[in-house]
Amino acid sequence: MFDVSLTELMVIGVVALIVIGPERLPKVARTVGHLLGRAQRYVNDVKSDIQREIELDELRKFKNEMEDAAQGVQKSLNETQASLQEPVQQFRAELDEAARAASGTATPEAAAEAPAEPVRTIAPPGQNHSLDLDLPPAAEPAPAAAAPQPAPAPSAPKADEAKPVLPSGTPT
Repeated sequence: MFDVSLTELMVIGVVALIVIGPERLPKVARTVGHLLGRAQRYVNDVKSDIQREIELDELRKFKNEMEDAAQGVQKSLNETQASLQEPVQQFRAELDEAARAASGTATPEAAAEAPAEPVRTIAPPGQNHSLDLDLPPAAEPAPAAAAPQPAPAPSAPKADEAKPVLPSGTPT
């Protein structure tokens, strides 16, 4: 901080000895030492506060950069999804039309006159796309034949079901 050499310190000590006197010099030296220690602690605290603020500012800048990058990635993903969604919709429409043509119900009027069967589609659940496939209706499981079921075999009494014994020793 200050460039003070040994000779300058000796000059300051001699002047302090002459001005203050030998009796009060140790007390003044202690007081000056305490004041210099407090000043050093204060300067170190200010330095650490400034350093902490600089680090916080850098972290805020980094956070903003990461948020901007995340928004850019999100925007890119949304654009890609939108660009892919249109061809998929067109392909689904073509498949639906081909399925209708293959099943013989090329028009919606003819489809309305057809018997009500469950509509099968390749579209994900929740989307209204009709794709009639020429699949046989799902067979319902037939009830089990009335086969005679074997009677349960008699089981041995469990330990909990043991017959109580009277004090005379004969079972009831």
